Amino acid sequence: MRNRTASPLELVEAHIAEFEHRNPQVNAFIQPLHDQARERAMQPLSGPLAGVPVTVKDSFDITGLPTYCGSKLRLLHRADRNAAVVERFLAAGAIILGKTNTPEFLMNYESDNHIAGRTNNPLDLTRTSGGSSGGESAAIAAYMSAGGIGSDGGGSVRWPAFCCRIVGLKPTPGRISMIGHFPVSSHPSGFMGVAGPMARTVADVRILFDVLKGYDPEDPFSAPVDVAPTAARPRIGVWPQFYATPVQPACVELVAKAAKRLAAAGFPVDEFEPRGLERAPNLWAFLFSELSAPFLRDMIDGRRADTHWTGVEMLDMVGGTLEPSGRRVVEILSARDAMRANLLRQMREFPVILTAGAGMEAFPHRSRRYPTATKEIGLFEGTFPLTWANLLGLPALAVAGVQLVGAPYSDELLLDIGEALTRQ
Repeated sequence: MRNRTASPLELVEAHIAEFEHRNPQVNAFIQPLHDQARERAMQPLSGPLAGVPVTVKDSFDITGLPTYCGSKLRLLHRADRNAAVVERFLAAGAIILGKTNTPEFLMNYESDNHIAGRTNNPLDLTRTSGGSSGGESAAIAAYMSAGGIGSDGGGSVRWPAFCCRIVGLKPTPGRISMIGHFPVSSHPSGFMGVAGPMARTVADVRILFDVLKGYDPEDPFSAPVDVAPTAARPRIGVWPQFYATPVQPACVELVAKAAKRLAAAGFPVDEFEPRGLERAPNLWAFLFSELSAPFLRDMIDGRRADTHWTGVEMLDMVGGTLEPSGRRVVEILSARDAMRANLLRQMREFPVILTAGAGMEAFPHRSRRYPTATKEIGLFEGTFPLTWANLLGLPALAVAGVQLVGAPYSDELLLDIGEALTRQ
């Protein structure tokens, strides 16, 4: 667009051609918006994304359209205003090509539902593209979108980015507004869910982040903070797996390769095992699954037959019908806060942690056991490298098949390191 080697309409048509070629097999979209995209491409556009085609995960509102969130229970929904990220995209001159597929209620690591069906990984159609931003990752990896926005409450930007080998940023909570997202991001556990940009390169993710970030007084986790510059070459701690829980050999190899490349780029790189995070996956599971289970049960009461397996798999794992007590919620949040403070003290020595992108590679659809060098792990164990960053409100970047996790508000630093890691 900047070089004027293509017009906005030509670029939109090129992406639509890729859609027509790849989407019948990949099935990344729940709502294509091609006619609207063509119309917008013929209008005068200005801003840092003028004429750039992007996509939006179908958990963000677009005025007049349904936000299905993968559920037949929301067939009658129509948004009365744009989500904050959609407004920022439009203000920057972007052209929205469509809304991308998700699991039902965003409650799964695979993207499948009764409305659009299953999204396949464009790198291997027999495998998952991830969830819950799996449609977004697949659309970008298959060149049906230049980039877009996902959301991440338990790895839902980073896991799909890892599966499809693109780049995804889980920002510090509040850096990008979550207003207009379903489910609503609010207390007591809303700090775990963030909106995050996704694209094929770190440079493109940075462009999207610069457009989307900023204070929003409607977002309870947003703050008008100035982000101070950080050290250009921080010490990086290498933590290949979550304590004794193994990861697949390919994931370990990617961490070793990334550590070697970062060391060659001039970063101090050392082994590091954080102290005191052992219970992090359990605390996350309580806040993500157990705490939301009563509300999800109320939503589907009497309509269980209309729900999809992706929406109720975690609910069924929770089991029982007892609601968590207020005391239990306070105890969990208190333990979380102490854990976070303890880790941040350790991160004064290691401001950035390099770890596996996940415990397993993109798996065959509905697979739930994954071999490692020492034992099989399940889906919950496979997400251990992901969920502690959500629990503790830390920014994390999925890039080159690994994950970089930083202290709060070090998002730009992670992008700097990600660019160094992927620089040829």
